[in-house]
Amino acid sequence: MILLRRLLGDVLRRQRQRQGRTLREVSSSARVSLGYLSEVERGQKEASSELLSAICDALDVRMSELMREVSDELSLAELAESAAAEPVRAPVRPMLNSVSVAGVPPERVTIKAPAEAVDVVAA
Repeated sequence: MILLRRLLGDVLRRQRQRQGRTLREVSSSARVSLGYLSEVERGQKEASSELLSAICDALDVRMSELMREVSDELSLAELAESAAAEPVRAPVRPMLNSVSVAGVPPERVTIKAPAEAVDVVAA
């Protein structure tokens, strides 16, 4: 299951680390407790829009940029999750030695295999 709070926390942490800033610096600037900011970054707490605004201001990042990055991460996570959930399909392979059509000798049977189906046609 994809948790938005974890993706958001990951993006916030990366933004802070790109700037070479500590949790203490950002929490002080955003007027958020160090422990709470740490929990938001680890995806353990849901951040309110007011809190996100304060953190974005402290990081000098537009909230729209932050959310765009979160959205991109979410898209990738959804693609990975859906790819992992899809069943693997074996290719269609006609079994030439076991084909029989009532009243038609085997040497007169032709098999046509389009993309997803197999048709047996008496020649």
